Amino acid sequence: MTDDAPLLFDVTRLIWRRWKGRLPTGIDRVCLAYLRHFGARSQAVIQHKRFRRIIGRQASQDLFALLEAPDRFRTRLPLGALRHWRGMNGAGDDRLYLNIGHTGLNSLGFGEWVSRSNVRPVYFVHDLIPITRPEFCRPGETEKHVIRMRTVLRTAAGVIGNSQATLDELVFFATEEGLPSPPSVAAWLGTDTFTVASNTANPDRPTFVVLSTIEARKNHMMLLDIWSRLIDRLFDKAPRLLIIGQRGWEAEDVFKRLDEDKKLRGHVIELNDCPDAELARHLASARALLFPSLAEGYGLPLVEALGSGVPVIASDVPVFREIGGDIPKFVDASASADWIAAILDYAQDNSASRAAQIERMQGFRTPTWDDHFKTVEAFLATLA
Repeated sequence: MTDDAPLLFDVTRLIWRRWKGRLPTGIDRVCLAYLRHFGARSQAVIQHKRFRRIIGRQASQDLFALLEAPDRFRTRLPLGALRHWRGMNGAGDDRLYLNIGHTGLNSLGFGEWVSRSNVRPVYFVHDLIPITRPEFCRPGETEKHVIRMRTVLRTAAGVIGNSQATLDELVFFATEEGLPSPPSVAAWLGTDTFTVASNTANPDRPTFVVLSTIEARKNHMMLLDIWSRLIDRLFDKAPRLLIIGQRGWEAEDVFKRLDEDKKLRGHVIELNDCPDAELARHLASARALLFPSLAEGYGLPLVEALGSGVPVIASDVPVFREIGGDIPKFVDASASADWIAAILDYAQDNSASRAAQIERMQGFRTPTWDDHFKTVEAFLATLA
Protein backbone atom coordinates (compact mmCIF):
# COMPACT_ATOMS: atom_id res chain seq x y z
CA MET A 1 0.00 0.00 0.00
CA THR A 2 1.47 3.36 -1.02
CA ASP A 3 1.47 6.36 1.29
CA ASP A 4 -1.19 8.31 -0.59
CA ALA A 5 -4.48 6.97 -1.89
CA PRO A 6 -5.87 8.34 -5.17
CA LEU A 7 -8.97 9.83 -3.52
CA LEU A 8 -9.95 11.65 -0.34
CA PHE A 9 -13.24 10.80 1.33
CA ASP A 10 -14.94 12.87 4.04
CA VAL A 11 -16.34 10.57 6.75
CA THR A 12 -17.24 13.24 9.31
CA ARG A 13 -21.00 12.78 9.03
CA LEU A 14 -20.72 8.99 9.37
CA ILE A 15 -18.49 9.31 12.45
CA TRP A 16 -20.88 11.56 14.33
CA ARG A 17 -23.97 9.57 13.33
CA ARG A 18 -22.30 6.37 14.51
CA TRP A 19 -21.09 8.04 17.68
CA LYS A 20 -24.63 9.17 18.55
CA GLY A 21 -26.08 5.76 17.72
CA ARG A 22 -28.55 7.24 15.22
CA LEU A 23 -30.32 5.07 12.65
CA PRO A 24 -29.12 5.85 9.10
CA THR A 25 -31.05 8.50 7.19
CA GLY A 26 -31.26 8.62 3.41
CA ILE A 27 -28.13 10.79 3.24
CA ASP A 28 -26.31 8.40 5.59
CA ARG A 29 -27.14 5.47 3.31
CA VAL A 30 -25.68 7.33 0.34
CA CYS A 31 -22.52 8.10 2.35
CA LEU A 32 -22.18 4.41 3.28
CA ALA A 33 -22.64 3.32 -0.34
CA TYR A 34 -19.86 5.71 -1.39
CA LEU A 35 -17.63 4.45 1.44
CA ARG A 36 -18.08 0.85 0.27
CA HIS A 37 -17.37 1.76 -3.34
CA PHE A 38 -14.46 4.19 -2.90
CA GLY A 39 -13.05 3.31 0.54
CA ALA A 40 -10.34 0.93 -0.63
CA ARG A 41 -8.72 3.68 -2.73
CA SER A 42 -9.35 6.59 -0.37
CA GLN A 43 -7.93 8.35 2.65
CA ALA A 44 -10.28 9.73 5.28
CA VAL A 45 -10.93 13.40 5.86
CA ILE A 46 -12.28 14.38 9.29
CA GLN A 47 -13.71 17.75 10.32
CA HIS A 48 -14.67 19.10 13.72
CA LYS A 49 -15.43 22.82 14.01
CA ARG A 50 -12.18 24.39 12.73
CA PHE A 51 -10.28 21.12 12.90
CA ARG A 52 -9.74 19.33 9.55
CA ARG A 53 -7.33 16.49 8.84
CA ILE A 54 -6.43 14.08 6.07
CA ILE A 55 -5.74 10.82 7.85
CA GLY A 56 -2.91 8.46 6.91
CA ARG A 57 -3.84 5.60 4.63
CA GLN A 58 -3.62 2.66 7.03
CA ALA A 59 -5.40 4.59 9.77
CA SER A 60 -8.06 5.47 7.21
CA GLN A 61 -8.64 1.82 6.36
CA ASP A 62 -8.96 0.99 10.06
CA LEU A 63 -11.49 3.79 10.48
CA PHE A 64 -13.51 2.71 7.43
CA ALA A 65 -13.74 -0.82 8.85
CA LEU A 66 -15.06 0.54 12.16
CA LEU A 67 -17.67 2.63 10.36
CA GLU A 68 -18.98 -0.57 8.79
CA ALA A 69 -19.38 -2.09 12.28
CA PRO A 70 -21.58 0.30 14.29
CA ASP A 71 -21.84 -2.14 17.22
CA ARG A 72 -18.06 -1.87 17.74
CA PHE A 73 -17.59 1.76 16.77
CA ARG A 74 -18.05 3.53 20.11
CA THR A 75 -15.96 1.04 22.06
CA ARG A 76 -13.09 1.00 19.58
CA LEU A 77 -12.85 4.71 18.72
CA PRO A 78 -12.29 7.01 21.72
CA LEU A 79 -13.59 10.50 20.97
CA GLY A 80 -10.20 12.06 21.70
CA ALA A 81 -8.66 10.02 18.89
CA LEU A 82 -10.25 12.33 16.36
CA ARG A 83 -7.94 15.12 17.48
CA HIS A 84 -4.79 13.06 17.93
CA TRP A 85 -4.91 10.49 15.15
CA ARG A 86 -1.52 9.16 14.21
CA GLY A 87 -0.35 9.17 10.62
CA MET A 88 -1.99 12.44 9.66
CA ASN A 89 -1.11 13.89 6.26
CA GLY A 90 -2.20 17.44 5.56
CA ALA A 91 -1.51 17.63 1.82
CA GLY A 92 -4.24 17.05 -0.75
CA ASP A 93 -1.75 16.87 -3.64
CA ASP A 94 -4.39 17.98 -6.16
CA ARG A 95 -6.50 14.89 -5.43
CA LEU A 96 -10.28 14.69 -5.76
CA TYR A 97 -11.99 15.13 -2.40
CA LEU A 98 -15.43 13.50 -2.11
CA ASN A 99 -17.88 15.24 0.23
CA ILE A 100 -21.12 13.24 0.04
CA GLY A 101 -23.07 14.54 3.06
CA HIS A 102 -22.95 18.38 2.74
CA THR A 103 -20.43 18.12 5.60
CA GLY A 104 -18.86 21.31 6.92
CA LEU A 105 -19.76 23.38 3.86
CA ASN A 106 -21.12 26.19 6.05
CA SER A 107 -18.23 26.07 8.53
CA LEU A 108 -15.76 28.89 9.03
CA GLY A 109 -12.51 28.23 7.25
CA PHE A 110 -13.75 25.39 5.02
CA GLY A 111 -13.06 27.22 1.76
CA GLU A 112 -9.65 28.32 3.03
CA TRP A 113 -8.82 24.69 3.92
CA VAL A 114 -9.82 23.55 0.43
CA SER A 115 -7.41 26.04 -1.10
CA ARG A 116 -4.59 25.54 1.40
CA SER A 117 -4.76 21.74 1.26
CA ASN A 118 -4.76 21.70 -2.54
CA VAL A 119 -7.79 19.41 -2.86
CA ARG A 120 -10.32 19.41 -5.68
CA PRO A 121 -13.77 18.92 -4.17
CA VAL A 122 -16.54 16.87 -5.71
CA TYR A 123 -19.78 17.45 -3.81
CA PHE A 124 -22.93 15.39 -3.73
CA VAL A 125 -25.94 17.74 -3.61
CA HIS A 126 -29.03 16.04 -2.17
CA ASP A 127 -31.50 18.91 -2.38
CA LEU A 128 -32.02 22.65 -2.07
CA ILE A 129 -35.21 22.38 -0.01
CA PRO A 130 -34.04 24.71 2.80
CA ILE A 131 -33.67 27.39 0.10
CA THR A 132 -36.66 26.62 -2.12
CA ARG A 133 -39.11 25.69 0.68
CA PRO A 134 -37.75 27.24 3.91
CA GLU A 135 -41.11 26.89 5.68
CA PHE A 136 -40.46 23.15 6.01
CA CYS A 137 -37.08 23.44 7.72
CA ARG A 138 -35.76 24.15 11.19
CA PRO A 139 -34.95 27.77 12.10
CA GLY A 140 -31.59 28.85 10.73
CA GLU A 141 -31.34 26.00 8.23
CA THR A 142 -32.02 28.23 5.23
CA GLU A 143 -29.11 30.54 6.05
CA LYS A 144 -26.81 27.53 6.54
CA HIS A 145 -27.85 25.93 3.26
CA VAL A 146 -27.34 29.15 1.32
CA ILE A 147 -23.75 29.17 2.59
CA ARG A 148 -23.35 25.47 1.73
CA MET A 149 -24.53 25.93 -1.84
CA ARG A 150 -22.39 29.06 -2.30
CA THR A 151 -19.41 27.00 -1.13
CA VAL A 152 -20.29 24.29 -3.65
CA LEU A 153 -20.51 26.78 -6.50
CA ARG A 154 -17.31 28.61 -5.55
CA THR A 155 -15.04 25.65 -4.83
CA ALA A 156 -16.31 22.56 -6.67
CA ALA A 157 -14.34 20.72 -9.30
CA GLY A 158 -17.58 18.86 -9.92
CA VAL A 159 -21.07 18.21 -8.54
CA ILE A 160 -23.06 14.98 -8.38
CA GLY A 161 -26.82 15.36 -8.07
CA ASN A 162 -29.26 12.65 -7.06
CA SER A 163 -31.59 13.84 -9.83
CA GLN A 164 -31.71 16.28 -12.70
CA ALA A 165 -34.42 18.13 -10.77
CA THR A 166 -31.90 18.83 -7.98
CA LEU A 167 -29.26 20.02 -10.45
CA ASP A 168 -31.79 22.27 -12.17
CA GLU A 169 -32.51 23.94 -8.83
CA LEU A 170 -28.77 24.36 -8.22
CA VAL A 171 -28.34 26.02 -11.62
CA PHE A 172 -31.24 28.36 -10.87
CA PHE A 173 -29.66 29.23 -7.50
CA ALA A 174 -26.31 29.87 -9.20
CA THR A 175 -27.97 32.23 -11.64
CA GLU A 176 -29.70 34.09 -8.81
CA GLU A 177 -26.39 34.38 -6.95
CA GLY A 178 -24.37 35.39 -10.00
CA LEU A 179 -22.06 32.39 -9.55
CA PRO A 180 -20.79 29.91 -12.16
CA SER A 181 -22.23 26.39 -12.34
CA PRO A 182 -19.52 23.71 -11.99
CA PRO A 183 -19.48 20.58 -14.17
CA SER A 184 -22.20 18.24 -12.94
CA VAL A 185 -23.88 14.89 -13.46
CA ALA A 186 -27.20 13.44 -12.32
CA ALA A 187 -26.94 9.90 -10.97
CA TRP A 188 -30.05 8.25 -9.55
CA LEU A 189 -29.53 6.45 -6.27
CA GLY A 190 -29.24 2.69 -6.08
CA THR A 191 -32.23 0.96 -4.55
CA ASP A 192 -32.60 -2.35 -2.77
CA THR A 193 -35.91 -4.01 -3.61
CA PHE A 194 -37.61 -5.92 -0.83
CA THR A 195 -37.92 -9.70 -0.85
CA VAL A 196 -41.15 -11.00 0.65
CA ALA A 197 -42.22 -14.56 1.36
CA SER A 198 -44.85 -15.79 -1.10
CA ASN A 199 -47.17 -16.77 1.74
CA THR A 200 -47.47 -13.21 3.13
CA ALA A 201 -51.03 -12.87 4.45
CA ASN A 202 -53.28 -10.09 3.21
CA PRO A 203 -54.50 -7.65 5.89
CA ASP A 204 -58.08 -7.87 7.11
CA ARG A 205 -58.94 -4.60 5.31
CA PRO A 206 -57.35 -2.45 2.60
CA THR A 207 -54.10 -0.96 3.89
CA PHE A 208 -52.00 1.91 2.61
CA VAL A 209 -48.40 2.69 3.61
CA VAL A 210 -46.54 6.00 3.89
CA LEU A 211 -42.80 5.52 4.29
CA SER A 212 -40.72 8.52 5.40
CA THR A 213 -39.43 10.52 8.32
CA ILE A 214 -42.34 12.39 9.88
CA GLU A 215 -41.66 16.03 9.08
CA ALA A 216 -43.69 18.96 7.77
CA ARG A 217 -42.84 18.72 4.08
CA LYS A 218 -43.92 15.07 3.95
CA ASN A 219 -47.55 16.22 4.30
CA HIS A 220 -48.64 13.72 6.95
CA MET A 221 -51.21 16.15 8.32
CA MET A 222 -53.17 16.04 5.08
CA LEU A 223 -53.28 12.24 5.31
CA LEU A 224 -54.52 12.40 8.92
CA ASP A 225 -57.26 14.80 7.84
CA ILE A 226 -58.17 12.44 5.00
CA TRP A 227 -58.32 9.44 7.31
CA SER A 228 -60.52 11.31 9.76
CA ARG A 229 -62.96 11.97 6.92
CA LEU A 230 -62.80 8.36 5.73
CA ILE A 231 -63.58 7.14 9.24
CA ASP A 232 -66.57 9.50 9.44
CA ARG A 233 -67.83 8.11 6.13
CA LEU A 234 -66.99 4.40 6.39
CA PHE A 235 -66.63 3.73 10.13
CA ASP A 236 -64.95 0.34 10.69
CA LYS A 237 -64.76 -0.28 6.94
CA ALA A 238 -62.34 2.60 6.46
CA PRO A 239 -58.94 1.55 5.06
CA ARG A 240 -55.98 1.35 7.38
CA LEU A 241 -52.97 3.69 7.14
CA LEU A 242 -49.51 2.59 8.28
CA ILE A 243 -47.09 5.47 8.92
CA ILE A 244 -43.59 3.97 8.88
CA GLY A 245 -40.70 6.23 9.85
CA GLN A 246 -38.94 8.05 12.66
CA ARG A 247 -40.30 11.29 14.07
CA GLY A 248 -38.39 14.25 12.68
CA TRP A 249 -38.84 18.01 13.03
CA GLU A 250 -41.27 20.85 12.38
CA ALA A 251 -44.18 18.43 12.75
CA GLU A 252 -45.29 18.83 16.36
CA ASP A 253 -48.91 19.19 15.26
CA VAL A 254 -48.70 15.79 13.57
CA PHE A 255 -47.08 14.21 16.64
CA LYS A 256 -49.78 15.66 18.90
CA ARG A 257 -52.53 14.33 16.71
CA LEU A 258 -51.00 10.88 16.45
CA ASP A 259 -50.70 10.78 20.23
CA GLU A 260 -54.08 12.26 21.17
CA ASP A 261 -56.66 11.84 18.39
CA LYS A 262 -58.73 8.89 19.62
CA LYS A 263 -60.73 8.69 16.38
CA LEU A 264 -57.62 7.60 14.46
CA ARG A 265 -56.74 4.72 16.78
CA GLY A 266 -56.96 1.37 15.08
CA HIS A 267 -57.18 3.09 11.71
CA VAL A 268 -53.83 4.93 11.64
CA ILE A 269 -50.85 3.03 13.02
CA GLU A 270 -47.43 4.61 13.56
CA LEU A 271 -44.35 2.37 13.34
CA ASN A 272 -41.20 4.27 14.29
CA ASP A 273 -38.77 1.33 14.34
CA CYS A 274 -39.73 -1.13 11.62
CA PRO A 275 -37.18 -3.82 10.65
CA ASP A 276 -36.66 -4.35 6.93
CA ALA A 277 -38.40 -7.75 6.90
CA GLU A 278 -41.49 -6.31 8.57
CA LEU A 279 -41.42 -3.27 6.28
CA ALA A 280 -41.28 -5.57 3.26
CA ARG A 281 -44.37 -7.45 4.46
CA HIS A 282 -46.33 -4.25 5.03
CA LEU A 283 -45.36 -2.84 1.66
CA ALA A 284 -46.13 -6.04 -0.23
CA SER A 285 -49.63 -6.27 1.24
CA ALA A 286 -50.47 -2.58 0.72
CA ARG A 287 -52.96 -1.38 -1.86
CA ALA A 288 -50.46 1.42 -2.59
CA LEU A 289 -47.62 3.48 -1.21
CA LEU A 290 -48.80 7.03 -0.51
CA PHE A 291 -46.21 9.74 -1.14
CA PRO A 292 -47.88 13.16 -0.75
CA SER A 293 -44.63 15.05 -0.14
CA LEU A 294 -44.56 18.78 -0.91
CA ALA A 295 -40.85 18.88 -1.83
CA GLU A 296 -38.18 16.26 -2.52
CA GLY A 297 -34.69 16.03 -3.93
CA TYR A 298 -35.19 12.39 -4.87
CA GLY A 299 -37.85 9.91 -3.77
CA LEU A 300 -36.40 6.61 -2.61
CA PRO A 301 -39.68 5.15 -1.25
CA LEU A 302 -41.27 5.64 -4.67
CA VAL A 303 -38.49 3.67 -6.36
CA GLU A 304 -38.54 0.98 -3.64
CA ALA A 305 -42.27 0.50 -4.05
CA LEU A 306 -42.26 0.34 -7.85
CA GLY A 307 -39.27 -1.99 -7.77
CA SER A 308 -41.19 -4.28 -5.40
CA GLY A 309 -44.31 -4.28 -7.57
CA VAL A 310 -46.35 -2.02 -5.30
CA PRO A 311 -48.50 0.77 -6.84
CA VAL A 312 -47.76 4.37 -5.89
CA ILE A 313 -50.01 7.39 -5.41
CA ALA A 314 -47.71 10.40 -5.31
CA SER A 315 -47.78 14.18 -5.34
CA ASP A 316 -47.06 15.75 -8.70
CA VAL A 317 -43.55 17.14 -8.15
CA PRO A 318 -40.85 17.23 -10.87
CA VAL A 319 -38.50 14.64 -9.40
CA PHE A 320 -41.29 12.06 -9.05
CA ARG A 321 -42.07 12.50 -12.74
CA GLU A 322 -38.36 12.18 -13.51
CA ILE A 323 -37.81 8.88 -11.68
CA GLY A 324 -41.30 7.37 -11.94
CA GLY A 325 -42.16 8.31 -15.50
CA ASP A 326 -45.85 7.76 -16.24
CA ILE A 327 -46.20 4.80 -13.87
CA PRO A 328 -47.48 6.28 -10.56
CA LYS A 329 -50.85 7.88 -10.01
CA PHE A 330 -50.01 11.58 -9.64
CA VAL A 331 -52.21 13.88 -7.54
CA ASP A 332 -51.76 17.55 -6.65
CA ALA A 333 -50.26 17.64 -3.16
CA SER A 334 -52.91 20.01 -1.85
CA ALA A 335 -55.98 18.45 -3.51
CA SER A 336 -57.28 16.35 -0.62
CA ALA A 337 -60.54 15.50 -2.42
CA ASP A 338 -58.53 13.98 -5.29
CA TRP A 339 -56.42 12.02 -2.80
CA ILE A 340 -59.58 10.63 -1.19
CA ALA A 341 -60.92 9.60 -4.59
CA ALA A 342 -57.66 7.86 -5.51
CA ILE A 343 -57.41 6.07 -2.13
CA LEU A 344 -61.01 4.81 -2.31
CA ASP A 345 -60.43 3.67 -5.90
CA TYR A 346 -57.21 1.78 -5.10
CA ALA A 347 -58.83 0.22 -2.02
CA GLN A 348 -61.17 -1.79 -4.28
CA ASP A 349 -60.14 -5.27 -5.39
CA ASN A 350 -61.55 -4.55 -8.85
CA SER A 351 -59.83 -1.16 -9.27
CA ALA A 352 -59.11 -0.71 -12.98
CA SER A 353 -56.73 2.21 -12.21
CA ARG A 354 -54.66 0.10 -9.85
CA ALA A 355 -54.54 -2.80 -12.32
CA ALA A 356 -53.43 -0.42 -15.07
CA GLN A 357 -50.59 0.88 -12.91
CA ILE A 358 -49.45 -2.66 -12.15
CA GLU A 359 -49.39 -3.28 -15.90
CA ARG A 360 -47.35 -0.11 -16.51
CA MET A 361 -44.97 -1.22 -13.77
CA GLN A 362 -43.81 -4.17 -15.86
CA GLY A 363 -41.52 -1.82 -17.78
CA PHE A 364 -39.94 -0.29 -14.66
CA ARG A 365 -36.23 -0.93 -14.11
CA THR A 366 -35.00 -0.29 -10.59
CA PRO A 367 -31.86 1.91 -10.51
CA THR A 368 -28.90 0.06 -9.02
CA TRP A 369 -25.76 1.22 -7.27
CA ASP A 370 -23.80 -0.33 -10.16
CA ASP A 371 -25.64 2.01 -12.52
CA HIS A 372 -25.01 4.93 -10.19
CA PHE A 373 -21.28 4.36 -9.83
CA LYS A 374 -20.75 3.72 -13.54
CA THR A 375 -22.14 7.20 -14.13
CA VAL A 376 -20.09 8.70 -11.28
CA GLU A 377 -16.83 6.95 -12.27
CA ALA A 378 -17.17 8.21 -15.85
CA PHE A 379 -17.79 11.72 -14.54
CA LEU A 380 -14.80 11.63 -12.16
CA ALA A 381 -12.61 10.49 -15.05
CA THR A 382 -13.41 13.75 -16.86
CA LEU A 383 -12.18 15.70 -13.81
CA ALA A 384 -8.96 13.74 -13.31
